[in-house]
Formats: sequence, C-alpha cells, structure tokens
Amino acid sequence: MPETLDALAISAAAERLAPMVRRTPLERSERLSERLGSEVLLKREDLQLCRSYKVRGAHNLIASLTAEERARGVVCASAGNHGQGVAWSCRTLGIRGRVFLPTNTPRQKRLRIAALGGEWIELVIAGGTYDEASAAAHGASAETGAVYVHPFDDARTIAGQGTVGIELVEQAPDLGTVIVPVGGGGLIAGIAVWLRAHAPDVRILGVEPAGAPSMRAALEDGAPVALHHVDTFVDGAAVGRVGDLTFPIVRDLVDDIIAVPEGAICSEMLELYQDEGVIAEPAGALASATLRAHADRVDGVVACLVSGGNNDVSRYAEVVERSLLHEGLRHYFLVSFPQEPGALRGFLDDVLSAGEDIVVFEYVKKNNRETGPALVGLDLETPADLEPLLDRMASSRLEIERIPPGSPLFSFLL
Repeated sequence: MPETLDALAISAAAERLAPMVRRTPLERSERLSERLGSEVLLKREDLQLCRSYKVRGAHNLIASLTAEERARGVVCASAGNHGQGVAWSCRTLGIRGRVFLPTNTPRQKRLRIAALGGEWIELVIAGGTYDEASAAAHGASAETGAVYVHPFDDARTIAGQGTVGIELVEQAPDLGTVIVPVGGGGLIAGIAVWLRAHAPDVRILGVEPAGAPSMRAALEDGAPVALHHVDTFVDGAAVGRVGDLTFPIVRDLVDDIIAVPEGAICSEMLELYQDEGVIAEPAGALASATLRAHADRVDGVVACLVSGGNNDVSRYAEVVERSLLHEGLRHYFLVSFPQEPGALRGFLDDVLSAGEDIVVFEYVKKNNRETGPALVGLDLETPADLEPLLDRMASSRLEIERIPPGSPLFSFLL
C-alpha cells in the first residue's frame, strides 16, 4: 500500500478508473437553489455504477493488486455500498472475494451484492454494526491471507474516492462550497486532498448523522475514538470510529464537520424524491439535508454530494415516520376513555380540530380495554397546531398523557 496520499495519486486513480466508472452529472436543484438564494448543485453519485461512489475506491484498490495478491483473493466489511463495489470489481477482474455485512444491512443491498458478484463473491453476515463486521473480516484476512479491502482507511481507497473531486472542479470551475457526507472519512479525505491542491479556496464541509458523529468525536478528542453507541439508521455513514488515515486529513484540510438529525435526513430524502425525482438512501441525503438548518455555513455556488441511491423501498414507512416526528407534525398520546357511550365521540368533537387526523388508534391492553388506555397517533397540518391541541386536551375530562419525542415508550408501543 502506498504510504503517501496526494493529488498525483488521485490523478493516477482517475486514469485507472476512467475506462470503468461513470463520470456522474452535476445537476442544479431548483428547490435548494430557491431556498438558499444561490446556486445549489447535486453531484449524482447515486447514478454511479452500483449506485454509489464506493465503487471508485474499491475498484482502484483491487485493480492495483499484484498478481500474487489477486490469487489470494480479497475480503471486506460493508454496510452495503462498499460491498457492491467490491463484488462488481471481483467479478470484473475475476478475483475471489468475501463480503462481511452487519445484520442491519438492508435486504436490498444484500441481494445487490450477491447479484453483482455472482459466483466470485461469498456473503457473510457478522455482527450488529459495521465495526463488528470489520473485525470479523480482519480476522478472515489474517487467517486466509486474503487482502483486506478497506472501505475508507486505505490510501488506494481514498485516492479512488477522491476522483469525485476532480470531476467537481471540472464541472463547476466557480465552485464555492462542497458538502460531503462523512462516515469513516474516505470520501471527504480524498476530495479534500484534491481540492486543496487544485481549488484551495473552496470551502469544504463534512456532514455526519447525529446518531453516529464519529468524526466530530475524533476532532474533539484529538484522535479517532470509538463511539459508545451508534444509531444505524443512516447505514451508509453509521461508523463508530473514523480512520487513522482519514482523520488527520480531515482535521487539517476540512473547514467544518456538521451533525444532522436523522429526522431531517428523512425529510430531505422525501423532498429529493418528490421534487427532484432522486431516490437517495439516508447517507445520500446527508449533504443536502445540511442546508435545511446550516445555510449560513456555505459560500457561493454549493455542490452537495448525493453519495448513494441504494434505498430499500420497504424502509419508506420508517422514513416518513421519522420525518413527521422531526417536523413536529406527528404526535402520540395515551388516552384513557371511560367505559361509557359516546366517550370516543367526545374526544373527536371536543379535543380534535379540523385538519388533525388520527393515524394510529390501538388499545394498549388488547384483551382488556376497560383498564388500559388507547395509543392515539395524530397528524397535524402545521407544528403550530400542537399548542392549541394540548390546551384542548388539558381542558378535557379525559385522562390524556403525551408521549414526548425520544421517549423510551416509543420502542415498546410503536
């Protein structure tokens, strides 16, 4: 593995990848440009081979292997997209590989890895997080001699992912700010190395999910540290510890790291789909979701990386739920109805107002409704409707308890 990573290494990676990967479009977002009041562009890596930028780093590393290394095969750990890139590269180059995936990897990504790799790839489910899967893959590498293809903490991977930066500069010479999703840090490290060499005035912002702020933790501690808890919803960026190679690059070359709540990411996923027709996975919506609350952090023409589009359609119910909760449009209550005629009608007439819809109604004790409350979920038209609703509830003779957002009760009732 090369010991140094510089712009020349990224240029060499671009030459190696040119016959294989796509030069993805950089498209104007009317919605975000209007919201920001200046030009906002979407770098569509969701249209890349395997629907993610990850193939750039995976293929650059695997294509760089010697004949002896290829004969030993490769292993990797992945939450999905890196595994797809490795699978595609193994099949393309005729190299045996094993992909270790955490149990939370969406089914759609597992099936895609198997389809892309065909007979050249074996899938192994190991651990509940990426870090546990990575430990299992490292063990397999040590035991068999197979080359470990790191998804972010290898100079060859970083160089391949950094080729996105070359395209950004060529496609938007007047670029002012680039916003990059951050998991382990490989993508933003590679882009930062290239931009600082060829467009040093561009502002570089990294964004990670609030439930997995591993780069922010590393910056605060002065070195990579393992998070005690990781919310795996944004599976493509849910990394508990950033890389030893990527950290100093981000520390020295990136302007800022921002954390975005998972609910805001879900809202952006829905807006990308409804307004731009972009099917983004949670990590793919990280960059543009930043503009919802941090527009003051950007300058000039802004490019947001849509890093991947491998989203399982079965997850959209959860995406909608998280979005509505984050936007203050969905709320849950425990309502104790007296066992008398008209109790529910009184709730509908005296408590609810126009535009307030019941989306959930379920007795908590299903076999004894007389002693247990009902779980009631309500959708509001605007967040401002909550206070009047709470006032009407307080004036009601019914016993009503609000379940606050983030309450542990959610895990038991919803």
